[in-house]
Parts: sequence; C-alpha cells; structure tokens
Amino acid sequence: MPTKAHGLILILWERGFSLAEQEVEIREALRQAIDEEMTYDDRVFILGEEVAEYNGAYKVTKGLLDKWGPRRVIDTPITEAGFSGLAVGAALVGLRPIVEFMSFNFSFVAFDQIVNNAFKMHYMSGDRFHVPIVFRGPNGAAARVSCQHSHCVEALYGWFPGCKIVAPSNAYDAKGLLKSAIRDPNPVLVLENELMYGLKQKIPTEEFFVPIGEGRLLKEGSDVTLIVHGRMVIFGMEAAETMAKKGVKVEVIDLRTIKPLDIGMIAKSVRKTKRAVLVEEGHYFTGICSEVAFEIQKHCFGYLDAPVERVCQKETPLPYSPVLEEESIPNTKRILRALQEVLKGA
Repeated sequence: MPTKAHGLILILWERGFSLAEQEVEIREALRQAIDEEMTYDDRVFILGEEVAEYNGAYKVTKGLLDKWGPRRVIDTPITEAGFSGLAVGAALVGLRPIVEFMSFNFSFVAFDQIVNNAFKMHYMSGDRFHVPIVFRGPNGAAARVSCQHSHCVEALYGWFPGCKIVAPSNAYDAKGLLKSAIRDPNPVLVLENELMYGLKQKIPTEEFFVPIGEGRLLKEGSDVTLIVHGRMVIFGMEAAETMAKKGVKVEVIDLRTIKPLDIGMIAKSVRKTKRAVLVEEGHYFTGICSEVAFEIQKHCFGYLDAPVERVCQKETPLPYSPVLEEESIPNTKRILRALQEVLKGA
C-alpha cells in the first residue's frame, strides 16, 4: 500500500519542490501505472479487446505483452459481458484484474456483471468477499462518433453503492489515481478521455500515488468557484483565464474523484467566493452537477449570493454533425456565459 514516503513525494511535487521529472503523455502515464503495479503484485493482470497483440486501441498497453506475456496481458473476444464476468470471478478468488473497455459506452453490455456482481458482492456477502477490480477506458465524447459512442457514465454508475469513480484530467493524476485504484480492495472506475490521451505533462520519476477522494485546486480566486472534471478542465481553465483578463478572479477546482466527492474542498471554496458554476460533459438531469449543487446548498446555503449555475451536455442524444456536436457539449463559450450570469449584480 502507499506509504508515508509516497505521500511526501506527492506533497513535495505539488508544492513545486525540485524532483526528477519526465514528460509523458496521459497514455504513457497510464501504461507506467499498470506496469509498476504488475511489477509490485503478481496478482495484477489486464484484459480487454486488443490490449495485447495490438498494444491497446489507444496504445495504453504498448509493450506490456512482450514484457509480461499472454497470461497477464490478455486479448479477449468482443464480449464485454463475458470478460467482465470472468474478471469479477478472478477478483473474488484473490486476483486483481484491470478491465479495459475500448469505450465505456460498451460497458453497458456488461452492466449486470459490473453492477450486480462487482459493486454489490462485498455488501451482499457480509464482508466475506472483496472485489479488487478496476474498470478503465475512454469516457464521454470523442470527435464525431455520434450518440452510441459518446455517453458520460459517471452519473449512471455513481448511482449505485459499492464503487469508487475517478476522472483524471492530466498525466500526473492519471498515473497516481490508477495506481491507487489498482490497490483498492473494491471496484474502481477510472474514466479517461480519448481526446486527452496525447496531452503531455511533466511528472515525477519517483513512485507516487494520488489519493482517491481528494479534489485539486487548479487556480485560486475570490469571485466565483468553477468546478470541473475530466476533459472539462481544459475549457474551464480557458474560461478562467479569459475572465482574469477582465479582472474577475475565478477559483477552479478539479474534482478528480467523482465518488466520493471532496465536499470539504468544494464547501470551503464556495463559502469564500459565494458563487458557483458547475460543469460536466454529461447531461443535466440527475447528473454529477445535480449532486454537487445539492451539496453546495446543504453546506453553503447561507453563504450564496447567487443561484448555482450548471453547464452540461444539452438534453438530446449527441449529434454526429460537428456543428451540432459543438453546440451540444460544454465549451469555453458556454462556460463564460454561465460565469457572467452568476456574477450579475456582483
């Protein structure tokens, strides 16, 4: 398990102390996490479509077959229900599988195995069984893949007890959160994004972990809190920088972990700024923003100077048309409008 030394490395690096670094893409950060955990624990293995011979649909597992062989890097047929069920069974007998979905949209085929077997088994067995399993892969929309391949699943799976959900937005969090997820004794969903795999960032060469359940303050501000996660971090930071040129100080929080939410960080920020804009790529109705907004009114009701604003995917299946797709998904322009709305009268 992560030690105090690992925690110290994380703290030093986040505070800007000089550590040996390497610049890597998100896909490479994920690959490093898997490789390191396979080295640490011989019970860890990965399975999914094209993870072995093809080096992964997005090259996250590049080179792992050559290093670890076909017993620990396993190509599967196109049968999500089958290989997800196999992985749950493996976890129940003590192994630590990592299930890669080519797209989290395809996880719906394995919904019964994920929800009824993986999520519920620890509770239903009266603490006799743990299910140390990671489900990972790209979540949300790519570019013009239409509505069958563009769902954001965090609100859907988050509705069920028994799982944790993380959504890294950069290489550092991708590696640190995936390592923590692999060592967790129960199911964790690691939600990536196809359009972000190539983003680069310098990360420590030393081993580190990012704790599940802790958000990250990306930008300090005093006028309004902007809460984002996943790919929406890109648009949120762009909007915050644009507002800064107008003299508006936007505080930006990256949730990093969707379940459990870092309520303490959210409440502390909103109590300071007294305004909040929430952004997610998923839909409005029963989305993550709905839950965050409830927590804000519960913990910050007396501090709010304006109603909470939300920016989400519009209530329609995602269009294939690039023009309509741009209008449907949250973007910098829509976030800026929400920030301006919540600041009216300030």
